[in-house]
Amino acid sequence: MEQGYKRILVVDDEENARIALSRILTHEGYDVSSAKNGVEALNFLRSKNVELIITDLNMPEMNGLMFLRELNRHHPASNVIMITAYGEVESYLEAMTLGAFEYINKPVKYDDLKKVINKIFKTI
Repeated sequence: MEQGYKRILVVDDEENARIALSRILTHEGYDVSSAKNGVEALNFLRSKNVELIITDLNMPEMNGLMFLRELNRHHPASNVIMITAYGEVESYLEAMTLGAFEYINKPVKYDDLKKVINKIFKTI
């Protein structure tokens, strides 16, 4: 599969962070969509498939862990990277237990994120 056909969904309530990450990933050749929270992301996923979801932990309506639980119920094979400005051991352990591929603290270092994305796409 060519890189340009790998679809990524960015889920973050912080508009500037969502737009910046989406632009960087689009510039790298990925097909990127975005959602401002877990509810919007789940609605998007009802009609479209993605190979990777990058989601924030702290969001209104449905936080990243609640979103991950719903993904497990409806899209159990999802590849997820959790990002957060509030890294805590408890949320890290829960995210990993729920199947997150990686847990990255903000501010996101793009080179680190790129390595994780490449690792995920090599396995699918």
